[in-house]
Amino acid sequence: MHTGPGFTLLYNASVQILISAGEASGEMYGAQLIEALRRRDPSLSFFGAGGDRMRAAGCEIVVDAKDLAVVGITEILSHLPKIYGLFRKLIRAADQKKPSLAIVIDAPAFNWRVARQMHKRGIPVVYYVCPQFWAWRQKRVKLLRKYVNQALVIFPFEENFYRVHGVNATFVGHPLADLPAPEISRMHYAAQQALDHVKPWITLMPGSRRKEVSMNLPTILEAAAKLGQDYEFLLPVARTLEPSFLKQFIGNRDIHLVPESLPALHHSRAGIIASGTATVEAALMGTPFVMVYRVSPLTYMLGKPRVKVAHFAMVNLIAGERIVPELVQDDFTAGSVVAELRKIIPDGEPRTRMLQAIAAVKAKLKKPDQAGGQASERAADVILEMLKPQAAPVAAAAPEHWG
Repeated sequence: MHTGPGFTLLYNASVQILISAGEASGEMYGAQLIEALRRRDPSLSFFGAGGDRMRAAGCEIVVDAKDLAVVGITEILSHLPKIYGLFRKLIRAADQKKPSLAIVIDAPAFNWRVARQMHKRGIPVVYYVCPQFWAWRQKRVKLLRKYVNQALVIFPFEENFYRVHGVNATFVGHPLADLPAPEISRMHYAAQQALDHVKPWITLMPGSRRKEVSMNLPTILEAAAKLGQDYEFLLPVARTLEPSFLKQFIGNRDIHLVPESLPALHHSRAGIIASGTATVEAALMGTPFVMVYRVSPLTYMLGKPRVKVAHFAMVNLIAGERIVPELVQDDFTAGSVVAELRKIIPDGEPRTRMLQAIAAVKAKLKKPDQAGGQASERAADVILEMLKPQAAPVAAAAPEHWG
């Protein structure tokens, strides 16, 4: 069976792969990976946890990613019964389909338990987009070492961190780093989304989970109101959210809900971006921004002592210095957001400095590779190697245990 230049699979066409992704970013990475694998072998079958993008890529969705979109320590506790039910549903599907391999993507609160159950069943596990245990709860690296056969990491400093801790890790590059800039022109996009093309645009990204939005969006909207009517405000709707949910916060404010984040960011003058993958998206689109974030007071009190890194924003961690402002918890006020934005919206040294710094971050997120290829393609190559017949046989199923 031919699978692309210089690659021929040695296994039969009945291979089932479990793939479990959580929030919007993980679901997008899962779709890209499925597409890369199916380009090599269209007969591969996928099932698991994900959303519309993964479904469109050919995955049977057993658990909808929207139902896993929870954030924070106290928030997760309140959703445990629901999450446990979804977990059991996915494991039952795995016991029925007997996958040859399991791929888990981000969402550690859910996925490390999936990884453990697959490990108990003798099913090799790949963790793509690994948990950020280097940032906090570093002792949990032992979970990866115990239950994961291969870690595919997307930040350059992660490979060494995980290898030092005994995890088989490979840096494949960031899945977003290879994406081209959106082709749609600003004029066409303005007409498509009913935007005033003369005004500067500001993209608002409060998070991809309902609790994140509830904590972040009201202050973001207050900041937008302070900036005034000289700007157009774009709010991309994450695939894990419903527009109706966002409209509850927006009310009669002049905020444009748009379907995709990358075109909005690409054509915006600046952004107000919640901590997470969206900060990387903004950097990759070359959009200056202010990072914001707020969780419940109890979550912040419990989590802050465990943080092991100097910065919250991923772009600052990659850069090794604070290149974008970080407004977290009590520092996250509408006034502070506006003050920071007014430094980077106009042309001048602060804006130029940030643009240069985020361009350097983008360069670091691309894996040097003489043969070229995207992160999802490199990840697919590693996974296909694991599917070759020399892999260990699948053991008998073990009982389920949560926790």
